[in-house]
Amino acid sequence: MAEHGISRGQQVAVVWDSHSSTEELQSLVQNIQAIVGAEGRVSVENIDQLLQSSHKESSFDVVLSGLVPGSSTVHSAEVLAEIARIVKPGGRILLKEVVTTETGNNSRLKSISKLPTALKLSGLVEIKELQKEPLTSEQTQSVQERLGLQCNDLLSVQIEGKKPKFEVGSSHQLKLSFAKKPAPVEKPALDSTAAKLWTLSANDMNDEDMDLLDSDELLDPEDLKKPDPASLKAPTCKESGKRKACKNCTCGLAEELEQEKKSQQPKSACGNCYLGDAFRCASCPYLGMPAFKPGEKILLNENNLHDA
Repeated sequence: MAEHGISRGQQVAVVWDSHSSTEELQSLVQNIQAIVGAEGRVSVENIDQLLQSSHKESSFDVVLSGLVPGSSTVHSAEVLAEIARIVKPGGRILLKEVVTTETGNNSRLKSISKLPTALKLSGLVEIKELQKEPLTSEQTQSVQERLGLQCNDLLSVQIEGKKPKFEVGSSHQLKLSFAKKPAPVEKPALDSTAAKLWTLSANDMNDEDMDLLDSDELLDPEDLKKPDPASLKAPTCKESGKRKACKNCTCGLAEELEQEKKSQQPKSACGNCYLGDAFRCASCPYLGMPAFKPGEKILLNENNLHDA
């Protein structure tokens, strides 16, 4: 019992399977009870009934499973999770399980490399292998018949794990320290004498000692020449069919087009304007004017153009 690390006053759970020897189970329980004494307690559970047990979480200091001589225990993920639930934070779990050395095995047995991973996934830490030994021919045949296996490379591995020193779902307040913000740096006081050096007012200027320049003297003769209006026009102004002034036109095209519009001779829509008012339409700009010869240039005053 010394290698199991059981001490006086501890709560111990012994998990066995139906293939264990009854005499060996009783002997193991009696030896554990003698170690823990009256202050401790030993609970015995069948692995097939463990999930239906009424044990509260964190009930045992040590859980032994599959350690009864003659056992060929296989721990499912549900059983491992239940064992991790009933053990106390910081408590120890000792398991003995039949594994296979074959990789990529699809049977119910875990490979020897996947057994520690299964314990870690159940929530255990500090996993370490204590012992491994091959099964006897009788044990191998028994496992093959019970699980329907054909592989012969079977081992019995004893492994240990611990539950973390906290319960699942527990919380703890973290004390976080934040760096204090540095105190704001005060701006140095402004030197009054330095401020006066950078202050310049009209009273400090002596007009008699200052030479003023005429802005026209800074211009060359070429700068005084007026630009050619044609050179101010945009390239698109010179294109045929695009005589349209830009918005905010400055090249004079807008004024040129406006002048052309005013001097443009109106055209007759019906072709009968020259015959007189009897042949003119109601909106004719020549209403009230005498008849004229076809092709004769007729000048309309500005009032007639606006009325039309």
